[in-house]
Amino acid sequence: MKKHFILLVVLFCSLTTKAQLTVEKIMQEPYKWIGTSPGNIFWSEDSKTIYFSWNPDKNKSDSLYKIVLPDKTPVKVTPKERRSLPSQQGTYNKDYSLKVYEKQGELYLLYAKTQKIKQLTNTIEREAGPYFSGDETKIIFTKSGNVFSLNLADGMISQLSNFIVGNKKAEARLNEEEKWLKNDQIALFEILKERKEKKDLTEKNAKADLAKRPKEIYLEGKNLETPLVSPDLRFITYRLSTPAVGAKNTIVPSYVTESGFTEDIPARTKVGSPMSSYESYIYDTKKDTVYQISTKDLAGITQQPEFLKDYPKKDTTRKKQADRKVIVVGPRWSDNGTQAVVVVRSFDNKDRWIMLLNAETGKLKLLDRQHDEAWIGGPGVGFTLSVGNLDWIDDQTIYFQSEADGYSHLYTINVITGEKKQLTSGKFEIQQAQLSKDKQWFYLTTNEVHPGETHFYKMAVAGGERIRITSLTGGNEVTLSPDEKTIALRYSYMNKPWELYVQDNAPAAKAEQVTHSLTDEFKAYAWKEPQIITFKARDGIDIYARIYEPAKKLKNKKAVIFVHGAGYLQNVHKWWSQYFREYMFHNLLVDKGYTVLDIDYRASAGYGRDVRTGIYRFMGGKDLTDHVDGAKLLTEKYGIDPKKIGIYGGSYGGFITLMAMFTTPDVFAAGAALRPVTDWAAYNHGYTANILNEPQTDSLAYRKSSPIYHAAGLKGHLLICHGMVDVNVHIQDSYRLVQRLIELKKENWEMASYPMEDHGFVEPTSWMDEYKRILKLFEERLK
Repeated sequence: MKKHFILLVVLFCSLTTKAQLTVEKIMQEPYKWIGTSPGNIFWSEDSKTIYFSWNPDKNKSDSLYKIVLPDKTPVKVTPKERRSLPSQQGTYNKDYSLKVYEKQGELYLLYAKTQKIKQLTNTIEREAGPYFSGDETKIIFTKSGNVFSLNLADGMISQLSNFIVGNKKAEARLNEEEKWLKNDQIALFEILKERKEKKDLTEKNAKADLAKRPKEIYLEGKNLETPLVSPDLRFITYRLSTPAVGAKNTIVPSYVTESGFTEDIPARTKVGSPMSSYESYIYDTKKDTVYQISTKDLAGITQQPEFLKDYPKKDTTRKKQADRKVIVVGPRWSDNGTQAVVVVRSFDNKDRWIMLLNAETGKLKLLDRQHDEAWIGGPGVGFTLSVGNLDWIDDQTIYFQSEADGYSHLYTINVITGEKKQLTSGKFEIQQAQLSKDKQWFYLTTNEVHPGETHFYKMAVAGGERIRITSLTGGNEVTLSPDEKTIALRYSYMNKPWELYVQDNAPAAKAEQVTHSLTDEFKAYAWKEPQIITFKARDGIDIYARIYEPAKKLKNKKAVIFVHGAGYLQNVHKWWSQYFREYMFHNLLVDKGYTVLDIDYRASAGYGRDVRTGIYRFMGGKDLTDHVDGAKLLTEKYGIDPKKIGIYGGSYGGFITLMAMFTTPDVFAAGAALRPVTDWAAYNHGYTANILNEPQTDSLAYRKSSPIYHAAGLKGHLLICHGMVDVNVHIQDSYRLVQRLIELKKENWEMASYPMEDHGFVEPTSWMDEYKRILKLFEERLK
């Protein structure tokens, strides 16, 4: 009996030791000790097979697996089968019987019913972007910067455009002096005159022989973008971009290299740098003429942003305001080819116009304008070079997403009558929307049950009741089968990583798990389920947060607040976080007696327009006070010592950590700023200009929002960690701040740099070193 008792004690101790967390354990290679969740899910065209990336064998990289229904046993795909699979990308014809796609620069045609694949091209040059003509007798594609058609009946390839890199003939660019001299020479010398007449006649005859060839369109030093052909092949729309002059790219030095020499990595420009300009054109093949799509009459094209009122000394009162720079994206043609819609976006991203395009004249008619004094955004709305989630329901009706009522919802417009209808509404977001093949239903992913929970729905194309398909609490990522009868469901919960499930596409259908990815070592620890709470910010807004609490006997009255990155990102949700290392670190902290708070602060995703734009012109404003209010909550409700609160985060989270340590130094005793932005004038244009405008036009916003200007306020202890080959937030940001701290004679800081790491760390040893330093900071400074 005594022997059995000893064996049980030994077994218990070994299991307990195995389940204990250390920084070394949680920061090791995830695939080795956690397991690898399935990803990159796609269906076969006959809806019988689900393919996905997976790594149950713990190899250094994932392999392709498949499940052949109705059997639900994962099987590894052979290299030969993998090479033979059609591309996931491509375009279907109207009845979905044919699919054309590009693979390795060649064109292929897939017969959906038989799964037979026919190769259409075999050339050295790359053929790309294939789609069907309106009558489906031809395949349209691009090659070498021009548009071609391939006749499916006889295989004949015809060139539809003739874009030419370079300028027109030199004669067309002669100045007045040169023209006079040329004419004088011809008038003076008879032989020159005869030769010219002969040359002109030869060219005239040659042009007559080539009358059916497409018009020569010289690019004149500009870059050709997105040439698209109308369904009837009459119109070719295209965009030309003129590269910015004087835009200076940054350089990131790499010190630890194979060559032994320091090597420069070319990187991005900074916010406010000169940008390319764009013009959109139409080539009418019937009339053999080219004309520009005019945007000069856009409603609000001259409207100046309200922030300029803060700069009264600047010249903003000219009699006629200049047109703002815009870009035309599209068009999207109706199936019958009679209507075309484009999206026009302003460079300052404060306007998005949905316009009906008259292809015969190049004129635009307004269908919808969304204006935002902050910036246009939200799920499905798209970005500068995207039309967003917009397409045709029938030959008169388009659908699109807009934040017009404060949340991203689904709308339709009849392009003939102009009637607009809102199909969904409420304090939730349509995060994804797709039209069924018969165009009778929308399939939607929304967060209407809870901001941190996603589900899949079916809704009639005219709107109305949303029929919920998924039922598992957490995150539901759905990949619908081509026949729309089955869903491949990637599902996870807060303390359970993603797994693959299969479910009938019907309400209340059971989801059956088909992968089991986790290792025994990972499952040996009882991963905590944080509580999702809300608290009132100082301006009355409900802020969502995750709270991790230790057992009462372990509680040490210390707390750590984690700040997620990216700004516009959600981490207070019920699915497995992309910050899984931080999640495990929080479990470790809780085991040591810490309380951990993880906040979806102002600007986080999932909560609509007002939260998304809550940081306009002041990053480090409401997004920081949300954390300060969270610290107050910890002291008032969770018994935390106000002098024992730390804060940490990476990227945007590193930025907030700096602002917290510099501008609210009495709230946070210690902070770890990882790969932080220290000066927004040094970050990229696409992200920063939306929020803070440009530094040369809105310097007040940059001064308020950049930590480097507030460094004198540092009181607590600060740790800075940064990868030296970070091409996103350059380590120059941290070095400039370090120099500032030195000049301010601050001594309560330290910095760790990682010579071989980019913005997202890769090496386990780097993760370990970084988080050991973070843990040491909190253990030593939150006394």
